[in-house]
Amino acid sequence: MRRTYLRILCLGNDILADDAFAFRVAARLHGLALFGAEVMEAATSGFDLLEYTVGAPALVVVDTVQTGQASPGTVFELREDDWKLIPGGSPHYIGLFEALAAGRALGLPVPEEVVILAVEAYDCLTVGGPMHPAVEEAVDEVVNRLREMLRQRMGAAGPAAAATPEGGTSPPANG
Repeated sequence: MRRTYLRILCLGNDILADDAFAFRVAARLHGLALFGAEVMEAATSGFDLLEYTVGAPALVVVDTVQTGQASPGTVFELREDDWKLIPGGSPHYIGLFEALAAGRALGLPVPEEVVILAVEAYDCLTVGGPMHPAVEEAVDEVVNRLREMLRQRMGAAGPAAAATPEGGTSPPANG
């Protein structure tokens, strides 16, 4: 049985210019076939996000943001405590953290550890538009951060989760 140390949830819309960013990250991660990581892709929001969070030991969400305060391609790493929850403040009305709070209130096994890797987008509205070059370049940085997060989680799980020379990971001795 394969053990999951980290669930990576890539959110976006693959037909909307920079909003396809997370799907590019997911494609790269699938190509690496990292042991211990469960990679999911979703073009959803609101309470539908619960489906992707239940049972995750730890969750990293990859998405784009448009703050207007940073250059395209800037990578933000945020924890749940970094977000100020304002009821109704999500552009989707129910955001990730509201969904997690509801899951917790219902006693669902949602992760306590949630990290957001958000990349500053330039254009998330143009249908079929190309990804901004700086956003495209951020794919490598985010993939490398995710590999390091996985390595750290597996290291915290003990010596049975050792890294291989290629940067991938080998399965624990007991599966």
